[in-house]
Amino acid sequence: MTILVTAAGGHLGHLVVDALLRRGARPEDIVAGARTPEKASDLAARGVRVTALDYNDPSSVAAALQGVDSVLLVSGSDPGARFEQHRTVIDAVQAAGVAKLVYTSLAHTDTIDFVLAPDHSATEREIADRGIPAVILRNNWYIENYVADAATAGATGALAAAVGDARVAAASRADYAEAAAVVLLEDGHVGRTYELSGDIAVSYAEIADALGSALGRDVAYVPVSRAQLEEALTAAGLDAGTIGFVAEMQAGIGRGVLADADPTLARLIGRPTTPFAEGIRAALSA
Repeated sequence: MTILVTAAGGHLGHLVVDALLRRGARPEDIVAGARTPEKASDLAARGVRVTALDYNDPSSVAAALQGVDSVLLVSGSDPGARFEQHRTVIDAVQAAGVAKLVYTSLAHTDTIDFVLAPDHSATEREIADRGIPAVILRNNWYIENYVADAATAGATGALAAAVGDARVAAASRADYAEAAAVVLLEDGHVGRTYELSGDIAVSYAEIADALGSALGRDVAYVPVSRAQLEEALTAAGLDAGTIGFVAEMQAGIGRGVLADADPTLARLIGRPTTPFAEGIRAALSA
């Protein structure tokens, strides 16, 4: 069985290849598709076949799929182009007659009011409408998403956010990658949609405490209004589109769209998910 992992030059895709190898997949049975193959050169050194794969280049996607049985479609990072990029891969998967497509979606994407949800729900519908044998992994938030807050928290002692008293059931990228490896390697998952999250939903006060512990200083959560958030982002020089996107994202978190802790991820990977404090400490020391 040959497995193609897309976006293998990125964080999640690379970790999935690592997990596949740890779980016994032969390097020669893995294809690592990367927009910039040089970013996956360490995988090539381990015997994995690395190939150019750019979601914006249909010919590269079709070429990467030759002889492949299973595919992990790691969702794109460009909200403006993400669905069309996904459809390019879905077209190629259907044409190649792939036996299993695994897609990294978003928690509760079919029911939540969240700025990131439309692309994911549209992708899920596209896969279903095509009748492609698939496994949907609805990933909650990544612990590593808070690395970007560390510099400000370290400098100011504050984690400011317009999320109220929301909780987030985050897990580490490595946890989600392990789950992807499991469903790629095992039978019996096609047709399933898995809601994946950390075992415990943490508050922003707890996130601030974890950042402070990792940084070696006190960090407090400072709740702000949407207007205050937008003012701060404007002062930081962000453009209007980015400001609106960040404000909508935090508004969704404030509505609790990421608060649902589900045991499915831990069950799939056979261990508890990474505690937030442990995950953020590891991410900051990487």
